Amino acid sequence: MRYFLYIAFNGAAYAGWQRQPNAPSIQQTVEEALEVLFKKEVPILGAGRTDAGVNAYELPAHVDLPIEGAEKIHLLRRSLNGILPRDIYIRDIKQVTDSAHARFDATERTYYYFVAQEKDPFVGPFVLPTFQKVDFEAMNRAAALLLGTQDFTSFTKLHNDANHNRCTVLNACWQEASWPGVWLFSITANRFLRNMVRAIVGTLLEVGKGKMEPEVINDILQQKDRCVAAASAKPYPLFLQKVTYPKEIFIH
Repeated sequence: MRYFLYIAFNGAAYAGWQRQPNAPSIQQTVEEALEVLFKKEVPILGAGRTDAGVNAYELPAHVDLPIEGAEKIHLLRRSLNGILPRDIYIRDIKQVTDSAHARFDATERTYYYFVAQEKDPFVGPFVLPTFQKVDFEAMNRAAALLLGTQDFTSFTKLHNDANHNRCTVLNACWQEASWPGVWLFSITANRFLRNMVRAIVGTLLEVGKGKMEPEVINDILQQKDRCVAAASAKPYPLFLQKVTYPKEIFIH
């Protein structure tokens, strides 16, 4: 039977999602926990790769397991969470069709990025302090220019392994978060390129600090050159918030 594991993690101690030869990863840690339970290697495949230090509220990964039934799924989730370290947590396990694919069946992905204009001792590990006032209205004017289907070559790492750099951005905006003094950037797209969100946030922050005009986003997109966008923002305030799939792949 094929299942989606919905994995939450604090990425601070890991070299990202994907297995690495000489550094711990989220994928490796979950696979090793599954191996303890099933006494054999159990490969999983995630909805995408996150960079070192990036977090996830919910990253789905598919896995094939010799179990069936709600009670056994419940016991599996409890057992996995008992084995996994405190910075990784299985939020849910859902049965899917045998051909369901965590990466290729995804229709939308949403990322969150958190900033504050002052240092906050309580949310510091997950919020980027700007140490100065920024103009969120200007940043939203710039973010609106990201919407639609466009080439995001200027906002991705050079020589990435994607077949093309066109993405359809459905939403991109800044808003006040529930924690006082913290602002949230939310962006939803059909796909994301490597380092894309952090490069966008870094550029929007330059707009907010008055170093770029909002309309510069159009020029940056058109030039298809990573060097014309700003430096990438830090990884630790970035969260993969949600991945959306067609309802028909789930077995209820």
